[in-house]
Amino acid sequence: MKNVTISLDEEVARWARRKAADEDTSVSKFVSRLLEREMRASDSYWQAYRQWKKLDIKLDASKRATREEAHERR
Repeated sequence: MKNVTISLDEEVARWARRKAADEDTSVSKFVSRLLEREMRASDSYWQAYRQWKKLDIKLDASKRATREEAHERR
């Protein structure tokens, strides 16, 4: 683990202490978990976005799918 020093507004610090106490953990571990969740969510979103952009999807608004085509399982 790497130590990092951060500055927080007093209200934010109080909130973080309360939330950490509610979860029976330290503020340090609480903030670490919060940042890790944010990092993973962000990374997985962008990875999915890049994969989607690689798909060769041709959209043509002039042809509408039938109900069956729209609900077809692939």
